[in-house]
Amino acid sequence: MAAQRLQLTWYNKDKALIPTETGKYGYTWVDPSDPRYCETHTLVLDDYVQGAQTPKSDEFEYSERADLEPQNDNLLILGESGDVLEALTRVPELAKKYVGQVKLIYIDPPFNTAQTFASYEDNLEHSIWLTMMRDRLIHMKKLLADDGSIWVHLDDVEVHRMRVLMDEVFGAGNYVAEICWEKAYAPSNNASGIPMVTDTILVYQKSTEFQRNKLPRSSAMDARYSNPDNSERGRWKADNKSARHTIGKRQHPGVYGIQHPVTGEMIYPATASNWRFEQPEMLRIMREWADYQLGDVDADELSARSTIEGPTVELRKDVKPLVIHNWSSEVAENSLERYRQGNWPIYYPAAEGFGGFQRKIYLADVEGAVPKNFFPHEEVGHNDSAKKEIQALFPGTVAFSTPKPERLLKRIIHIGSNPGDIVLDVFAGSGTTAAVAQKMGRRWVTCELLESTFTTFTRPRLEKVVNDEDPGGITRTKGERVDATENGLPDGVSPEDAAKFTSVLNKLIKDDPELKKSAEVKTLKAASKTRRAKEVVNWRGGGGFQVAHLSPACFDYTPELDRVMLTAAATGETLIESVAANLGFTLLHPDDDYVFDARRGNALLKVVEGVATTEIVDWLASQIQPGETIVLAATTVMDGVRQHLRKLVKGSRVVALPDDVFRYSEGGDQ
Repeated sequence: MAAQRLQLTWYNKDKALIPTETGKYGYTWVDPSDPRYCETHTLVLDDYVQGAQTPKSDEFEYSERADLEPQNDNLLILGESGDVLEALTRVPELAKKYVGQVKLIYIDPPFNTAQTFASYEDNLEHSIWLTMMRDRLIHMKKLLADDGSIWVHLDDVEVHRMRVLMDEVFGAGNYVAEICWEKAYAPSNNASGIPMVTDTILVYQKSTEFQRNKLPRSSAMDARYSNPDNSERGRWKADNKSARHTIGKRQHPGVYGIQHPVTGEMIYPATASNWRFEQPEMLRIMREWADYQLGDVDADELSARSTIEGPTVELRKDVKPLVIHNWSSEVAENSLERYRQGNWPIYYPAAEGFGGFQRKIYLADVEGAVPKNFFPHEEVGHNDSAKKEIQALFPGTVAFSTPKPERLLKRIIHIGSNPGDIVLDVFAGSGTTAAVAQKMGRRWVTCELLESTFTTFTRPRLEKVVNDEDPGGITRTKGERVDATENGLPDGVSPEDAAKFTSVLNKLIKDDPELKKSAEVKTLKAASKTRRAKEVVNWRGGGGFQVAHLSPACFDYTPELDRVMLTAAATGETLIESVAANLGFTLLHPDDDYVFDARRGNALLKVVEGVATTEIVDWLASQIQPGETIVLAATTVMDGVRQHLRKLVKGSRVVALPDDVFRYSEGGDQ
């Protein structure tokens, strides 16, 4: 059967959108060939912000992150996200740097909640919202590296439609996870219906090359490991003896019995499961307990295997069980003595040597914690904590209703990227994504549509970050709770557990003076004593970023005349850069010894704001090298100039502005 592809359909899906007003969330439908949609804008570089790193102090502890090299190759853009993305993917200088190079994209687009916020109206018709997001997702896919991922943050208004849309753009097979973030911890008691306390983050990969990073381990996680047998490899915990497998037509080679060294009974993997190591390795491990060898496959063995695999599976007589040579009570006693010696092999019998097999997992072999698809507020913060972060940076302001805490972005960026990687966010808002990326040693690109937000929040916040004037968020963390007892905490008890125990104990005895003085209580408090380590600094400032804005439009469509026109901005360097970008030419450096403006392969571009004459053609032809061609773009072209250029320099052409860049009529083709 041919593969079926599910697509989301909506009104005007084949149309395009252009902003109804510069710097606002409002759009109107146009034909996809309309120059107002097709024009590629360039970036106008305004200035560069350079930060300064604060030296270390004995007052604090410093994490490894505090020693990461601050990144300088960052980009903050004022402009509409669709135009910014098109610039990043189509302007040759930018495309070379960013297409296929972005490791992680996180976007927090308008949720389309039908609410009016201080900064914008979040109330787009569903079809408009879907078209807006589709066009941006297509660009973002181009920017993603093959091992990159995209994280789209939404609530329940559009997330179900976005899931289908992302299946369409990225492919259903590239779905990674649907993450639930606990954004609120105390819903209002008078809320109607069922209060919404979570948001959804959809995660998709560019390809199967994506590999997520594990999360750092906490002391509470490590406290689950102990060393009851005094293993020379240190602390460990017990785990499942077997691993599940898919039932096939033939028995799995890891399904067989192993004789218990103490009881003599045959032990088998769980149903539909197999031993975790190949048989030669299992034989080596078990020989640390007794004289194991390969045994015979008898009727009892086959019956046990059939129970594990199912009655329809072909059983393998070439896979032998592991049995002890001449097992006896003496063998059992010797095995028990081996148990008492400690430092057990990785497979061992539980329950003082008489129980079933368990498998050791050593703490030294555990690299980190596997991320889960639920992000509780205790671990990553909530909307209220994010508001406090913004208010601390900008006292007296209330600009964002649903900001995202830095700890949430820290987790996302940690899972999906590494230091030095590029992180992209085209809905910057207060700039949280870029701020956290900078603090984590990543490069970043971000843009913000609203100039008021850009100048009041986004840029000032990022300036504070690079100048180490932002002590909140993930910049600093409380020192870890650490053991302060004389003899150490018991196995399996973390400093956090001990602190909670002490807190509960104090509450229980607060009204009993006699208990407070008792030796038993004092002993318990001494056995659970902890302290806070020094405050940890994770970021010391440093690095910098380029500030830019989108160039103005050089091409417009006038419905009254049904013609493409040059705008008032289409002059000087603006016109040159626009023509180069829209024709796919890379601008030449001002220091280059060329009279031309840009190059594409062996073709050289010259933009003339005025009349293209045969004299200009002759002059340009005298400036090229053998094998090079000329593209002459002019606002007015004299008769005979095209023929003259083609005759003089084969392969060359004249471009009349704007018609030869955007030849468009309403209802017609470009």
